[in-house]
Amino acid sequence: MMSNWFERFLDTVADTGREIIGLLDASDDRALSDGQLCRQLIAGHGEATNIALAREILQRWQLKNDQDKFHFLAMLAKEFDPNPEEVLQAARVYSVDDYNSLQRLIEVIEPPRQELLRRLNMAPSGTAILVGMRAFLLQYLRQHKELHKLDADFQHLLSSWFNRGFLQLERIDWDTPASILEKLIQYEAVHPMVDWDDLHRRLAEDRRCYAFFHPALPKDPLIFIEIALTASMSSSITPLIDPTIAEVDPLQADTAIFYSINNALMGLRGVSFGNFLIKQVAAELQKEFPKLRTFATLSPIPMMRRCFESKDLNVIEDLLRQYVEPLRKLSNKQDLLQAIDHLAGENVDPDKEGRALLENCLQILVLYYLTNAKLDRRAYDPVMHFHLSNGARLERINLFANMSEYGVKQSWGCMVNYCYESAEIGANHEAYACDGHIRMSKELERQARNLAIQTVAS
Repeated sequence: MMSNWFERFLDTVADTGREIIGLLDASDDRALSDGQLCRQLIAGHGEATNIALAREILQRWQLKNDQDKFHFLAMLAKEFDPNPEEVLQAARVYSVDDYNSLQRLIEVIEPPRQELLRRLNMAPSGTAILVGMRAFLLQYLRQHKELHKLDADFQHLLSSWFNRGFLQLERIDWDTPASILEKLIQYEAVHPMVDWDDLHRRLAEDRRCYAFFHPALPKDPLIFIEIALTASMSSSITPLIDPTIAEVDPLQADTAIFYSINNALMGLRGVSFGNFLIKQVAAELQKEFPKLRTFATLSPIPMMRRCFESKDLNVIEDLLRQYVEPLRKLSNKQDLLQAIDHLAGENVDPDKEGRALLENCLQILVLYYLTNAKLDRRAYDPVMHFHLSNGARLERINLFANMSEYGVKQSWGCMVNYCYESAEIGANHEAYACDGHIRMSKELERQARNLAIQTVAS
């Protein structure tokens, strides 16, 4: 209610400002161009007129087609850079420890785009529109490098506006407004929901769902996490998301499984919420269910299959050397990745021939990928990097854990558990952040040592 009132208030202020400066509709030939409006907004001093200008610019943005939106963003990237001469002059003046000259240097170094975006944020629904604007921008970054500086400005400001101090943690249950529940179905990307029955089961008494909200976007979950309360660490996703599975007594649970974490708004990509969310949710669960002893994930391995596609085939042959011929013979495929694709897609029944062969191969490939695939010093896998950065421990590899079409395509159906042990989180984070060291369970450490010995021997 307060948010709606404030939006109406801003509209009233904008109407007043519009009359003061005599803004014309965009369709009027005498109307100012987008660039002129933006420069006028940056130069403006009156609050009412600034809000009017900001609203006008954003209303024009919303009415544009995709091509015109791109041209608007290109204009922001091109015409609102810092002035090089002013920067150089301010840098020359700042040769001693003088606060005023330092402030001047900081002022001229900042791209005028940032102040423009701050002022656009004053408009009614300004935050929501700017988040949508960045989402539109992101799709052009790969092909238009000149837009990267605009994206850097967006990310800098959004990281400040969506600082943890402004976020509100809320539990989502079946009594949550339907407009928000619909967005859970819409935004769930890890384990998609088919219908309301799926959602109803995920909000049952032995489940929990939490989300971060922001006062400027009260009806949009920014990120949400789904949790299953279980009697042990889960090794398969099916019992967690199948709507026909019976509920269990949550008071008897000793384990909380975080099985789905979703960033809901594309425009906030790169703005980190998840590390705060997991730790705060764990604290909330511990208060509600004191018997909980284990906090772990059941996580996908989204980049594994793709990573091995880029590897030299000799690497894969070396890893699987004792299984190469049986694999080719059983699958009738010479290419080892295709052989595993074939067996993983067909060999679901534990009694089928080749199940043990496939298990041995997958255990080796998953362990090698998780412990050796790197991007600089960080884990190549984005999900793994996220959890290790947050202080989790790589706990267990689960074969045939997600045999859905996309689960098999991503990682031949494999998933992993990351364990959050409160006493270890700080040390685990430091080990990974400083040295790239991956903390693992004792069993995985043993397997990793054996794999390293075999790899060296080959």
